[in-house]
Amino acid sequence: MFDEQAKKYINTAAADMEATVSFLDDALAHIRAGKANVKILDGIKVDYYGTLTPLSSVATITTPDAKTISIQPWEKNLIPVIEKAILASDVGITPANNGEVVRLSIPPLTEERRKQLVKQAGSAVEEAKISIRNARREAIERLKKEIKNGMPEDVEKDAEAEVQKQHDKHIKRLEELFAAKEKEIMTI
Repeated sequence: MFDEQAKKYINTAAADMEATVSFLDDALAHIRAGKANVKILDGIKVDYYGTLTPLSSVATITTPDAKTISIQPWEKNLIPVIEKAILASDVGITPANNGEVVRLSIPPLTEERRKQLVKQAGSAVEEAKISIRNARREAIERLKKEIKNGMPEDVEKDAEAEVQKQHDKHIKRLEELFAAKEKEIMTI
């Protein structure tokens, strides 16, 4: 049905769209939704013997319950370093320690903060939609150029329709991710 060139452009666009969906899924996981999620600590790096090291590489991070994140450092001397890194981050939670473990108590979100988080998630979704539209536009532009190189117009039109189908499918997945995240944030 499609020649090799058309398949290449369709597959490239689909791969770019899939990567965008994966990136958004990861970005939404980092938005705190009122319950403990170790992913909110993914961006935190600690000074480990002069090297900035991801927190997960120097401690065991668990969620003993829905409102607590427990950080068990592999070396006790890291407790103040971990606390300092968390306070300097944008997590917005003050850590507490008992000499063995650093604990983060996830406070309940206010209605205003929930709305801010939904807005933040919404803007991440909007950026992802733009990225998917750009992938579609690039694929269609390349397909149109291939007509000059001898690709039959009906093959180009079919390929364009396939790129549009991929676009619609991925936009729908973005909207599903957003709806799930919005529900998670707004659920008290």
